[in-house]
Amino acid sequence: MTVPHRKTKRQNKSPYQIQVLDRALAVLQVLSQEGPDLTLAQVSSLLHLHKSTAHRLIMVLEGHKLIERNSKTGTYRLGMKLFELGTRAVSQLDLRERARPILERLVRETDETVHLCVYDNGEVVYVDKVEPARSVRLASTVGRRHPAFCTAVGKAMMAIMPEEQVEAAVQKHGLRPLTRKTIGSLGELKSELAKVRKLGYAVDDEENEEGVCCVGAVVQGISGEPTAAISVSGPSFRLPSYKIPVVAKAVIAAASTLSQELGYHPSSDEEEEDEKRFKTRPQLVNA
Repeated sequence: MTVPHRKTKRQNKSPYQIQVLDRALAVLQVLSQEGPDLTLAQVSSLLHLHKSTAHRLIMVLEGHKLIERNSKTGTYRLGMKLFELGTRAVSQLDLRERARPILERLVRETDETVHLCVYDNGEVVYVDKVEPARSVRLASTVGRRHPAFCTAVGKAMMAIMPEEQVEAAVQKHGLRPLTRKTIGSLGELKSELAKVRKLGYAVDDEENEEGVCCVGAVVQGISGEPTAAISVSGPSFRLPSYKIPVVAKAVIAAASTLSQELGYHPSSDEEEEDEKRFKTRPQLVNA
């Protein structure tokens, strides 16, 4: 008996359908690498597409909430649906397994506690922790939650989120002061996030816990979404202000390595900016 050959789903699709899918994915990629906000004309030019073709692709992606249109400027950016998909993807792959060698190397470089965290609806969840052989250790535990706005990992992730998402998180959880240094207003938080975007890293200077300082950097997924964050934490006396930029260099490098392992490829502008930051920072020397 001869069993008829069955075509795969991809084989059943016409070349036109495959081309449309490829182009739609290219739109997402260009918004990720060249955005965050691009006009229809810019998308069309960057992808060498006719404007009507680019418009049709954008309408479909917008309908699925994969991209969003700014009604004031008429520009487009990646949508919240991608963040939701990215968050679900984190739960489906073994993020800890991929990150563990990177975290262990960062501990050896800094001789301080290293955390891996993910964002969950205005809070951060600690999913892994690696400690050095120090006599003074931190009391943080895997699985514990903290407000995102007053942690280095939280601010590192919030810095590349849409502003509406940051505002929604503040509206839901508020800005409850945990220490005398905790951020106290939405305006102050937005100013802090702008600083994080400029520096490429976030600092928690006793904002979440008295006597503890943290330096964090975002881990980005394949579409540039904030998938996780890595931080170095320690007693404030071991992480004085002059040492922060040095530690930040190591944290950014670790987060960048994990981002690339998850499929993220920075734009040429981002790579140039990182090179400038690294050139101005001294080499890390363990205290």
